[in-house]
Amino acid sequence: MFDLFKKREILKEYNLSDDELDLRVTRVSDNQYMYGIYLKGTNKQAGYCDLRLGHNQSLYYFGNIGYRVLPAYRGHEYAYKACKMLFSFAKKINMDYLIITVSPENIPSVKTCQKLGGECVEVAKVPPWHPLYSMNERTKMIFKYNLRNYK
Repeated sequence: MFDLFKKREILKEYNLSDDELDLRVTRVSDNQYMYGIYLKGTNKQAGYCDLRLGHNQSLYYFGNIGYRVLPAYRGHEYAYKACKMLFSFAKKINMDYLIITVSPENIPSVKTCQKLGGECVEVAKVPPWHPLYSMNERTKMIFKYNLRNYK
């Protein structure tokens, strides 16, 4: 049986931090890193985010990064700060670019994507075969971020 303590220690190597937030890994798979967003040095969870690896037709609509900030913690740019940490990590693991998608009516997320410096490559209709379509998502703004020049 795999030692749970050892598993936690292995996962810690994927934790990320800045001066305000800790991203604590909750799960790692072959194609995804999932994190809880915590206020630095506390157990106060402000939200969660994930980094999805690779590029394919499905991820084009889902995006490489997903995030959600809990209502009590909105308005502090936590999504922006979490994305910046994920950008650095993605570059470290040799990803050349990332896609983040948002619904056009989600103005705070649109502003986050714009502040991150991405290029809105298109406003795309979600195809009926995509899982987002069955969740009543019909349109996504597709933002692309080139990591080659990212610091």
